[in-house]
Amino acid sequence: MFIGVVEVEKKLKKKLAAKPLNFESFFSEKALGMKASEIRELLKLVETSDVISLAGGLPAPETFPVEVIKKITEDVLTNHADKALQYGTTKGFTPLRLALARWMEKRYRIPMSKVEIMMVAGSQEALDLLGRVFINPGDVVIVEAPTYLAALQAFNYYGPEFVSIPMDHDGMRVDVLRERLEELKGKGKRVKLLYTVSTFQNPMGVTMSLERRKELVKLAGEYDFIIVEDNPYSELRYSGEPIPPIKHFDSEGRVIYLGTFSKILAPGLRLGWVSAHPHFIRKMEIAKQSIDLCTNTLGQAIAWKYVEEGYLDEHIPEIIEFYKPRRDAMLKALEDFMPDGVEWTKPDGGMFVWATLPEGINTKTLLEKAVSKGVAYVPGEAFFAHREVKNALRLNFTYVPEEKIREGVKRLAEVIGEELRKSSSQ
Repeated sequence: MFIGVVEVEKKLKKKLAAKPLNFESFFSEKALGMKASEIRELLKLVETSDVISLAGGLPAPETFPVEVIKKITEDVLTNHADKALQYGTTKGFTPLRLALARWMEKRYRIPMSKVEIMMVAGSQEALDLLGRVFINPGDVVIVEAPTYLAALQAFNYYGPEFVSIPMDHDGMRVDVLRERLEELKGKGKRVKLLYTVSTFQNPMGVTMSLERRKELVKLAGEYDFIIVEDNPYSELRYSGEPIPPIKHFDSEGRVIYLGTFSKILAPGLRLGWVSAHPHFIRKMEIAKQSIDLCTNTLGQAIAWKYVEEGYLDEHIPEIIEFYKPRRDAMLKALEDFMPDGVEWTKPDGGMFVWATLPEGINTKTLLEKAVSKGVAYVPGEAFFAHREVKNALRLNFTYVPEEKIREGVKRLAEVIGEELRKSSSQ
């Protein structure tokens, strides 16, 4: 009889072991609603193949100042290891924060006596912190249409109501913005914040005009909202005259400025910064304490020397010289190969060109055909908060050399041409 009970227990254990675990049942509601970055998933698809990737927003490894980083790292570890290898303050490595303050005041004429700087693990962490600190479920957040995909992902976690404002070649349409603000006010809805990539925008590559920057600051005061100015690309200018950041025109402390070393030093350091009114910085500092305690201290010490000793100012012209021919190669290839009906932006800087195809062409569906022909891009749909535009795509020109850019655009043009011919014959 005892043997029989043992056998039953064995069978029961075997049956329980064979039952698959319901992993999904353990996730929170927020986690269940998470979606993978379409760009990151696409990069995984093409990274091991011979596909020419015009998709990711990657800096060219050739621009990384490897020898300078080696020299600085040796100096830091020789003379400052006690601080560089230790926990740091949540707000950041003080010498770097001071160096950045001086650099921004000189470069952008932003009076740093009225703001504070906090270091973050890339500006992506700053976006999440902004969501934590400012966004309640249902709060109105205004974004550009299209806008930076990862900002949508970061903010979306906190459940805002996105209101999208169309773009043109001078950036966000502030005339449309005023109309939307009036409509929202009439409905009793308060706008909490507005997010913009003001210069060489991701994904369009366009730059908000000087007049619109001033008008945007005026509207923020009139309708009482915060502006988040994400500015990772402004130093990558290949033509045209620089325009001061929106933060330059901020007299009330409404503009929160995000900067990063990812495009002007190396993204692997994962270093960015927030420049804002001390009251905002303090709350973001408290929020950051529960995330990672402090930003990579060794990386901050390296960046400090990089800024303080003038390497940053020396390196930026070198990056521009390297990327400009690639920008020019992409614009030339688009002109040479793209069929009639396709339009694209002509950025003065940054990393991206935005192409719009005739209505009825779905670039997400078209991507599989493009990859089979050996070229990849990012479908434009992902950059819209409401995913309403299906016939656009983003191209990157910084990562691959000129000859591959030309070949990649040629392959893409052939795929688009085939699709247009197919569409017109139906």
